[in-house]
Amino acid sequence: MLSHIVGIVSGGASGLGAATAASLLKHGGKVVVADLPSQRAAFEQLAASVAGSSSALSFAEADVTNPDQIARALDMAEEQFGAPVNAAINCAGIGLARKIVSVKRGTDEVKVHPLEEFSKIMRVNVDGTFNVARLAAERMIKRENGSDGIKGCIINTASIAAYDGQIGQCAYGASKGAIASLTLPMARDLSSQGIRVMTIAPGLFQTPLLDGLPDAVKAELGATVPLPSRLGDPAEFGQLVVSILTNPMLNGEVIRLDGAIRMPPK
Repeated sequence: MLSHIVGIVSGGASGLGAATAASLLKHGGKVVVADLPSQRAAFEQLAASVAGSSSALSFAEADVTNPDQIARALDMAEEQFGAPVNAAINCAGIGLARKIVSVKRGTDEVKVHPLEEFSKIMRVNVDGTFNVARLAAERMIKRENGSDGIKGCIINTASIAAYDGQIGQCAYGASKGAIASLTLPMARDLSSQGIRVMTIAPGLFQTPLLDGLPDAVKAELGATVPLPSRLGDPAEFGQLVVSILTNPMLNGEVIRLDGAIRMPPK
């Protein structure tokens, strides 16, 4: 189904990114995972889990905010798989829980949200997403037009925090809101070049972010999802990525993948 796909998945060594890479490989795609050097062991676990697809999977050490490193990852994809990328899936991102101001109970001590923490979240999540997208688009336009004049597709990852940001999520919610808002103008901007742009806004998923929580807490979180009443399986995120890549009419939209949950303030 996706034998024509040469993809790059940022943050693809674990979590939603790893599930995306596995899904692309399962359907015949070829993938370069771009992730931090510290994630190489996680990548090796991914590679072992998709035995038989090793020739279609590579790892590029890359920080999404570093243009040179992302360019090298894109070069790797073209050199190893014989064509420029035609799919770029942005899954790299970081989170933070911090109130704008907080007062230590029983004291007058006030702590203010450090500006550098806010800037770091925006840098990685927004700048990093845009960096991968712009450099991937540069490669995609070199490809020949496919059906409907389409050369490639960029899929970014937002979050339901873009809409239902909770207490302590000012930085994270703002970064994911920016990615959601980026979707339509980016799709319009790249339409003349034959490139589609979509965004997925996942809800509560079973990812490394939640792995440290007790099972009872994870079950409680899953029960807050209307239907199905559980945490999302990363494979379901990967399944949606495949659906987007195979449906050319999907363009310029943000899809909530959340079981109809609407997050409370806290």
